[in-house]
Amino acid sequence: MQDKIKILIIDDEKHFTQEMHELLQNLGYESSESNTAENGLQILSQGHIDLLILDVRLPDKSGLDILQEVKIKYPNLEIIIVSGHGDMDTVIKAMRLGAIDYLRKPFRYLDIQMSIERTKKFLQMQRQLKMMEEKNSLISKMLEEKIGRHFIGISPAVMDVIELANAAAQYPDTNVLITGESGTGKENIARIIHFSSERKDNYFCAVNSSAITETLMESEFFGHKKGSFTGAIADKKGFFEISNGGTLFLDEIADMPLNLQSKILRAIEEKEITRVGDNNQIYTNFRIISATNHNIENSLEEKKFRLDLFHRLNTLQIHIPPLRERPEDIQPLLFHFIKSFAMKLNKPITDISSDICDLLKKYEFPGNVRELKNMTERAVILSKGQSLGINDFPVKLKKTSAEKKPDVFDLKTVESEMIRKAIKSTNCNQKAAADVLGIIRDALIRKMKKYNINIRKNEE
Repeated sequence: MQDKIKILIIDDEKHFTQEMHELLQNLGYESSESNTAENGLQILSQGHIDLLILDVRLPDKSGLDILQEVKIKYPNLEIIIVSGHGDMDTVIKAMRLGAIDYLRKPFRYLDIQMSIERTKKFLQMQRQLKMMEEKNSLISKMLEEKIGRHFIGISPAVMDVIELANAAAQYPDTNVLITGESGTGKENIARIIHFSSERKDNYFCAVNSSAITETLMESEFFGHKKGSFTGAIADKKGFFEISNGGTLFLDEIADMPLNLQSKILRAIEEKEITRVGDNNQIYTNFRIISATNHNIENSLEEKKFRLDLFHRLNTLQIHIPPLRERPEDIQPLLFHFIKSFAMKLNKPITDISSDICDLLKKYEFPGNVRELKNMTERAVILSKGQSLGINDFPVKLKKTSAEKKPDVFDLKTVESEMIRKAIKSTNCNQKAAADVLGIIRDALIRKMKKYNINIRKNEE
């Protein structure tokens, strides 16, 4: 916002515009002048003007016509109409068209000064209101970004994820399991579900199950009573109590120790918990949303995760595909991150090379959306101008199988190789491998026998 009020005078009398220009400069305003409508409108189009002092009669255009045109083009511009020939009809028409004041020539300096002062107060009030609106808008945006409710994408896969999340939000007591590789945005989906549900006004408690030491897990989840163990200097609420009325988000659920899983299951089923060192039961109404980047089927087969707890958590499952499987989402994500970081870091990025998206669509993104966000932040930080090019995103591309030209197209060899890769990628989990290949498990077993495939878990 400018501190000084900028004023333009449009009047066909040169001595009047010169006299007004000098007066306004002495009063501390920024002033410019014009003796024709054409030149005056050109000045308006070139820079910000706060107040226009406009004569009704001009040689090339009616002042009232200019008033009407200007108020449509620049609705926040205030206009004081001046005239030596005005009648009451002209005054009424000018005010209806949006003029803030009307002065009849000749007028005293004090008259125009008072009119400008009244307009100045109105302009300052408008500026303060705009600043407040921008501040509130910024706060709302910051809170929304902090909440992390954005999930950017245009692919059918993302549309399906959002649709499932919205469906889950309609049932605030239903437990949800979110699967997907690290960096795909599992917590974002959990937040979307929570903040779109009836529980949105209560606490969203995010817990990384792999980040809590095993010795403290029971205390962290169930709370403890003062003096129940060394270091328990006061009563403490656990995650289940904190999440009363809200949502408890359990990230990396597959890493939870087996001995704690039975207690978690009981708390979920009964909605009652007991603090460590206490005998009193506490009722708490929470919703569980859990997430994992592991193949939880493997954990079940290896007896590292309880099947009954899995069924309790997996009422509704949402899988987020990796970014490499939905390359059409790279461009909207990239533009979103560039805009966000450019504003945050005060970098005026105005030009983005189209080659960047072409390059990034060939990259595998092992770190998924989080990796794209980090590399975009780095590019914006290191940018020296107003544009970003392909060199700002140094990625190492791997040769794809499509780039290798086989000498022989052998269907048996290709199918056998696909099955081997699917089994290895799922750590020898036949059901998961069958799902990857889009066939049933029995069909996979038959094909393994057909091609004499017998891969063990320790096979490289």
